[in-house]
Parts: sequence; structure tokens; C-alpha cells
Amino acid sequence: MCGIIGIVGHSEVNQALYDGLTVQQHRGQDAAGIMTCDQTGRFYLRKDNGLVKDVFHTRHMIRLKGSMGIGHIRYPTAGCSNSAESQPFYVNSPFGIALAHNGNLTNAQVLSDQLFKSDRRHLNTGSDSEVLLNILAHELQTSGKLKPQPEDIFKAVAQVHKRCKGAYAVVAMIAGVGMLAFRDPYGIRPAVIGKRETDLGTEYVVASESVAIDTLDFELMRDVQPGECIFIDMEGGFHSQQCAENPIKSPCIFEYVYFARPDSMMDGISVHKSRMRMGTKLAEKIKREFPDHDIDVVIPIPDTSRSAALQLSYDLGVVYREGFIKNRYIGRTFIMPGQQQRKKSVRQKLNAIDLEFRDKNVLLVDDSIVRGTTSQQIVQMARDAGAKKVYLASAAPPVRFPNVYGIDMPSPSEFVAHNRNVDQIAEELGVDWLIYQDLKDLVEAINKKSDVERFDTSCFDGDYITGDIDETYLYYIDALRNDTSKQSAEEGNVTIELHNDV
Repeated sequence: MCGIIGIVGHSEVNQALYDGLTVQQHRGQDAAGIMTCDQTGRFYLRKDNGLVKDVFHTRHMIRLKGSMGIGHIRYPTAGCSNSAESQPFYVNSPFGIALAHNGNLTNAQVLSDQLFKSDRRHLNTGSDSEVLLNILAHELQTSGKLKPQPEDIFKAVAQVHKRCKGAYAVVAMIAGVGMLAFRDPYGIRPAVIGKRETDLGTEYVVASESVAIDTLDFELMRDVQPGECIFIDMEGGFHSQQCAENPIKSPCIFEYVYFARPDSMMDGISVHKSRMRMGTKLAEKIKREFPDHDIDVVIPIPDTSRSAALQLSYDLGVVYREGFIKNRYIGRTFIMPGQQQRKKSVRQKLNAIDLEFRDKNVLLVDDSIVRGTTSQQIVQMARDAGAKKVYLASAAPPVRFPNVYGIDMPSPSEFVAHNRNVDQIAEELGVDWLIYQDLKDLVEAINKKSDVERFDTSCFDGDYITGDIDETYLYYIDALRNDTSKQSAEEGNVTIELHNDV
């Protein structure tokens, strides 16, 4: 999972890009990058591994000149953990193009071979974002024009949609021409548009989440639609066109469960309201399955589960308490690169308030349970703090299948729900009973008032909406993502190849 931002303004945009990345830092803590463009068409770039605040210092910000720019934050994905693969990426032909991407191309290896054999383009990294950039560059080159016009850009993006499979939300710049943004035909990964009026004219911003638009004092216009391309020229002219043949709005449901900030709006859906309704659905299920429950207190596992836990406690008529204090200087454990680091970080990240647990039957609420590593330790912390019984509720169903659209979940064999029923999972986690959200209830909680046609729920049900995922690809992903492979890659730069016949 990554975060993107792009701004076309009438004054320097470096600080706004920095601020926009900072409020989206939850989407990735591994690397950050900003590229700007001035009126002469010259690009300026700074990117490196690390948090936004550590990558950009005053000397870097001064050099990021220009009224147009894009930015990116990344968390480590399979086979992608060095600074050379930080974004934005850049190619000089044609025109000079820079690109930042959130998502995952499921046919990246096939496209990589095509780029070399047919398009005569060289790739310098193993990143699918560089593949996407070069596909876009090749399609723009076919216009044969010295300066591409909006219709040329839309035609190129239409060809990108035909060639690229998977999930992608993109911001890109063409030197001296303007900025474009587009989403895959399913709209799996998010992108929103904002604008503001200044004395010099209208300025535009595109970002992964609306929280970036709010904090930069832009007005939220709408989402970039699935398959749509937005183009904003250097003068602030706004152009848009649907570039996909059969777009179907199918955003990733895990954005609402875990990744997005609660104060964001995505595809017309309030993340906070969605999570509150998840709490209501959980409360209804508890009343059905445990009508004689003896829960004394509801305690969220911070931070993502707070909205659901608060509403659940209200609907159950059980007191809500904050029982864990979070160290704000530790990153999100889900996106820690290795299992050993993940295990170590949980105790550093959370500390229990004993008096909220002592001699009580406690219902812990989490947004989801993936490996179960974090859950096991938190359950033990609750017992160590004096809880009589520890119950656990997940606002999402069991995660049983890999996500192939940009969320670097582990190998399915490392999921705590792998080959286990709910009672067996409860025993593995060390809880007295465990309750999961039903998938139907999760979809209803999120999609109460929106025009979303369906969600990508593949990590829960194995239904991959793009229709191109088979067992061979899942085996390839599994080989990249299991902790043994990641550790070997970190130690010895292991490369796993996928051939064209896959």
C-alpha cells in the first residue's frame, strides 16, 4: 500500500506536497519522494528510504522548485525494499515523464518482457511502477507530436488500460505540459480530486485520501472515476475523459477496514461512518450468538478499531474504555518488513492500563486479524493486566486469501485463519471466545449510501475481480511474500522470476 499526491498550482508547491505526504504517512513508512517541475520544464527530485520528515530537510526543500509536482510514500512490498525503487520514477523520452503509483500490476512480468522486446525500453528496477511508467511513455510516443494535447494523453491512457492488468492509481507529470491522474478500470485503489481558488487562478490537487485535500485547504471535488483520466495543464486548465471501455467501480474493501484514515472520504464513503456501522453489525451478531454474554468492558486495539469499538459498546450497552496506551513513535505493525521486527514492535508499541482490565471480562475489538502475531501478544497483555476473561471481536471476516492488488499481505500459510475454523483460531490466539464480522454485514456497513457496484473482497473470499488471477500467479506471489523468502531477499538479494508462459 502506498500514498500518492499531485498538485498543479500558481506558486511553489514543495511545502504543500510535503504536508500532503505527511498526513498520508499511515499508508507507507518505508520510503518517500517528491518531484517538482518549474515553468521551463525542468524536473527536481528528492527521494530516499525513510519517513517523510527524515527524507526531506530544508536543503532538499529549497531545491524542489516549481508550481507543479507529485509525491509518493511507500511501504515495503515483495521484492521492493531499496531506495532505487523509491518513487517517483522518471523517463526522459518522450517529453520527460515522471510517475508515482499506488497498486500492483498483476501482469508486470509479461509487460516487462514486452517493453524490452517490442518497445525497446530498458527497466532499471524490479518495480511494477517503472513498468507502468514505461508503458505510458511508449503510448504517448506514438502521437508523434512535439507537445502532447489532452486528446493524445487520453488516447495513451486508454492504451494503458488495455495493456495493464491489476490495480493502479497514478499521478504523473509531463515536463512543461501538465499533470495527469488516472485509476484502473475497477477503481481498486483510491484517488480524489480537490481544488481551490487563489488570486492567481484555480489550483488542483489529486491524492490517495481526502484528508490530504482537507489539510491543504483545498475543496474536495470528487473521486477520480474508475478508468477515468484527469489532465491539468500548466495554466490550470482542467480536462477529463473516461478512457476505459467497461469501467466497474470496485474499490478495495480493506481500505475502509484498515488502511484509510477515519477522517477520509473515498468513493463517496465516509471511512469513520463505515467503521461505526461495522461496530453495529458486530453488536448484532454478538447478541445473536452470545445473548447471555458477560462482557464488562469493551476496549479497542488502537487506533483503527476505535470507531467500531465505540459504536459496538453503545449498541451492546456495555461500558467503553481505553485500555491500551500507544507509543506514537512506533510504526504500524502490519507493514513492518519482517516477522521478528513485527513481534518485537508490539510490546514497544502498546502498554496496558491495568485498572481497566483487572478482574473484568474484557471484549477486545480489532479492525482485522491477519497473521495473529499482534493479537496473541495483546491478548496476553490483557491477561497479564488481570483480566478474568478475554474475548476478541474482529470488524472484518477471517483473512484467508492473498491480496494481489497492492496490499503486501503475507503468504496464506502464515495467516492465523489458514486451515483453521473459528474455534481453532480462538485457541491459537488464546481468547475465551472469538467473533468475526460476516462478509455480507461488512459490505452492507460500508456500502450504505454509495454508488459502488461491488467491492474487491478477495482477501476474504478469494474472488479476484480482474478475472486474471490463477493458481500459478498465486504461487508466484506466495513465493515472494513468505517470511523465509523476505528474509533471504534482505540478506542476499534473492530474485524470483516469472516467465512469459505463466
